[in-house]
Amino acid sequence: MRGIVQSIRNIRSACPQKISNYSSAFVWRRSHLIRINSTSVYRLPDNAEIHRFLFPAIFTPRSFSTGATSKVDITEAEVNRGGPLVEYERRISTGELFDGDACQVGTLRELQRLYDEIVESASACRLDRYEVPEKTVRNRWFWSRLMPQYPPSSYSPVKGLYLYGGVGTGKTMLMDLFFDQLPCNWRKKRIHFHDFMLDVHSRLQKHKGVADPLEVVAGEISDDAVLLCLDEFMVTDVADALILNRLFRHLFSNGIILVATSNRAPDNLYEGGLQRDLFLPFIATLQERCVVHEIGSAVDYRKLTSAEEGFYFIGKDLSNLLKQNFQELIGEHVASPQVVEVVMGRTLQVPLGADGCAYFSFEELCDRPLGAADYFGLFKNFHTLALEGIPKFGLHNRTAAYRFVTLVDVMYENRARLLCAAEGSPVELFENIVTVSDAQQMAPRTSSRSRRNDDSNLCVDNELGFAKDRTISRLTEMNSKEYLEQHAEERHLSQQFAKAQMPLKYRARNHRAKINKNPVNPVQLTLGGFGHKSHQNNSLHISYV
Repeated sequence: MRGIVQSIRNIRSACPQKISNYSSAFVWRRSHLIRINSTSVYRLPDNAEIHRFLFPAIFTPRSFSTGATSKVDITEAEVNRGGPLVEYERRISTGELFDGDACQVGTLRELQRLYDEIVESASACRLDRYEVPEKTVRNRWFWSRLMPQYPPSSYSPVKGLYLYGGVGTGKTMLMDLFFDQLPCNWRKKRIHFHDFMLDVHSRLQKHKGVADPLEVVAGEISDDAVLLCLDEFMVTDVADALILNRLFRHLFSNGIILVATSNRAPDNLYEGGLQRDLFLPFIATLQERCVVHEIGSAVDYRKLTSAEEGFYFIGKDLSNLLKQNFQELIGEHVASPQVVEVVMGRTLQVPLGADGCAYFSFEELCDRPLGAADYFGLFKNFHTLALEGIPKFGLHNRTAAYRFVTLVDVMYENRARLLCAAEGSPVELFENIVTVSDAQQMAPRTSSRSRRNDDSNLCVDNELGFAKDRTISRLTEMNSKEYLEQHAEERHLSQQFAKAQMPLKYRARNHRAKINKNPVNPVQLTLGGFGHKSHQNNSLHISYV
């Protein structure tokens, strides 16, 4: 499922001018995909009050003003040159985006500068995949040991860009806008950082036993893409931290141009992590090979959506309510236990699954030793998750909180739909998670990660305290009408794509079954560019036109 949607995204990004945005008339609206219910309170037979979580319904027109808006002044030369800045102005003029946020416009100037430099140096950077003869990395690595064909280092003449700032400020949107304006024949790749590191570890496993597997992996990555766009760059795992410096040293030496988004400044990456001194050289390399730019906007655009359409329920003992809604989503399909493959031969048990919808309890998905690889594997097969019993987080379940943050990140990246029952609103779920600086303001003695006398469940964790804002913001957007419409459109596109890829024999068999069920003589059919005519009730003749 995720692979199909990603393929469609790649096709759409190759011809952005021919594809309208998700709010077009092409959106597939079905009542079970977009839940509209103005009721804010559910009552169970035992009179227990269950509140359905509602964010304030905010629909902001194009005239929205943050107090820091700025008109985008574009010269005629810039229009003729093209690039993200021109596309940004076009989207504002058509009402797809809010009026120019001054902070976003400043970031766009940096992206436009990078775009111009890359276009000008495209040949030197070897971006066109059809200009450079493709050589397999293993051959290049092997022959380089016998007779070096490349200089020891061939850094790109163009520096990359590292964008960081608060949650919901548009970093991903701006990077995607930049990425979509680049020619489709270029060696470019846009990927979430979680997915990127999973791919790296998978490649390392494949090249186990090689003298320097990181060099081989870096060669494979750079052969596939010269321009590498990483979304949500964050380092929380010690294994990732220890290999990033050597990996990116090889990547930059191979001419990679990095564009990354993050909630953290480079100097704050992996702050407080184990063996961080071994990670510090990577920060220096990152700052050397990338222009660092902060998006200073204070507006969280995810919270400006009409977010009353989702399936976020608050209360206890909501199992029956959640299963009732889950059954409405799968319709006539029968839910049953399933097994999905993740990575490197691992599998994940799905308690209940049907029609692309999976049902889990929180304990089954976040209280077990699972990680991003398992979640990516899950959403390659399912587009909707029903999650029962999300607790409030604190010191007692900090590890589960980390997994929940990762789960939401993966769901958001895959544009998956969430149906859940929780003990509180997103803000309430994380109210006991604080950073060291927050703890110092509350009570100085809590900054040493010790327990407060009046609140033993307070969890002082810099990384988790920083990530919670992103998770709250994403949960907000995932309950919005706009997000659910986009999910519905991608579901519709993936179904169309799957139908187009269906083998002709299988399609013929399906139509034969339909004809046998409803005999018509003769039957005229047209499907997929082929003429189909049936002269017998129980046969289907296919003529290739």
